[in-house]
Amino acid sequence: MKSLSTLFVAVTGCLLLVGCPSPKPWPDSPLYETPSNDPNWQAPASREEAMEAMAGRYAHYDVVAYQGDTPNGPLSTFIISYGFTDLVIENGELVEYDRFCRANYKANQNFVTTFPDEATQAIQPRSAIVEVYEEDGAWKIWRPATPTLLGIDGDPDRPLSMDPNDPLINDDDNDGKPGVTVFVKLFGLIQGEIYIARREIFQNDMTLYSDGSLRGTVIDDSEQLVIGASLRILNAPNNPKQWDDPGLSPIILIPIPDDLDTCEELMANRDALFPPEPEF
Repeated sequence: MKSLSTLFVAVTGCLLLVGCPSPKPWPDSPLYETPSNDPNWQAPASREEAMEAMAGRYAHYDVVAYQGDTPNGPLSTFIISYGFTDLVIENGELVEYDRFCRANYKANQNFVTTFPDEATQAIQPRSAIVEVYEEDGAWKIWRPATPTLLGIDGDPDRPLSMDPNDPLINDDDNDGKPGVTVFVKLFGLIQGEIYIARREIFQNDMTLYSDGSLRGTVIDDSEQLVIGASLRILNAPNNPKQWDDPGLSPIILIPIPDDLDTCEELMANRDALFPPEPEF
């Protein structure tokens, strides 16, 4: 998928607690090494051959790193997204279709955030014609941004409304609450819900490898509106920016059979398909 942005609202709660641990540092970058190409691999000789080599169904895994501020210090986060990507040749172009299944959250402080699968699966990115090109002997693919709204209706090509009373706010996860619901637990003590709307804006820059995988980085410029919260302390504006280190925001697409097409199957095969999730 977004890839997805961080879904936590920084609060002043830590100031009221005793012994809050210091924030952990970022792990080493890059999170994952790229594979070595088979020396006997014959890379595509033309754009058309590259498109043919790339066309197919992929298991999608991406990580996006963000950083914000809290009274306890910097809040570094990873949003880890799972889903499917299909690359289809249509009218001489390679078109990307994405579908998301799950999003997990990791933080460098004692914050637990849960974004239900229903909310993740409500994200429906528009298809995108991708650019296929050769650079320094490698075939690459660039997916441009196709902004997608979540938790609010309207024109996805316009900036996200910052009005929590906007009449276009909907209930995309169908839980009876405005926008989509995020569940949070802070320092093991404070639990609550945050209601948000988002404009998902992501681009992907990937390279084709001899094992058939596509690997690269995610560029995320998403926008977020906090509509409300179950606790007043959680009801605060929050729209952290992506951390400026491409090695901490990787995307990995692994070719899979066409009949592997449900989120349940994808997550059951998670460990066989993807590397371990990053940790602080």
